[in-house]
Amino acid sequence: MSADLFLKGIFMGFALAAPVGPIGLLCIQRTLHEGRLAGFVSGLGATVADMIYGCIAGFGVTVVSSFLVSQEKWLRLIGGAFICYLGFRIFFSKPAEQAAASAGNGLLKAFLSTFFLMITNPITIAVFMTMFAGMGATGMSGDYINVAALVGGISLGSAFWWLMLCGGVSLLRNKFTLQRMQWINRIAGTILVGFGVMALWSVKG
Repeated sequence: MSADLFLKGIFMGFALAAPVGPIGLLCIQRTLHEGRLAGFVSGLGATVADMIYGCIAGFGVTVVSSFLVSQEKWLRLIGGAFICYLGFRIFFSKPAEQAAASAGNGLLKAFLSTFFLMITNPITIAVFMTMFAGMGATGMSGDYINVAALVGGISLGSAFWWLMLCGGVSLLRNKFTLQRMQWINRIAGTILVGFGVMALWSVKG
């Protein structure tokens, strides 16, 4: 059962990470400007947040999930504002002629920024619970081995997607001129601000 859940988790993690949203845009932009490692570490920030939410859903930590859902509006407000900040920052940033070699503090910031964006989206818990139910993985709150296998698979699948995405983008970097890179910054920044505004607007509803 554990091996089956592990494989299901890999596909689940890959499917959750693959849609290109705010996290995907950040990983692409950072890969182009700061290198493949910075983009991949950014993706890992989202992966760790997914892993935490997966544990909450899988182990049935209802107190934590109920609290996060009850604070959904505040979390969306904070997350939306942070996305807008990142969008404006990217929009006005100037492209470098070569990808910067990010290390230490730069990689930590890249990781924490995407982790923060993902962890402030409590809807992820509902997504995990729905997918768990669809896979017949409910009722495992005391089955630590199976939950660990499922969450481990999710993390591996998510990390594999970010590795593929950042690796593919880095191979194409030499084809982008500085002018094109500037336009990528503007487009990515505008889209991110749009995501942020939608998140903020949803709080009103």
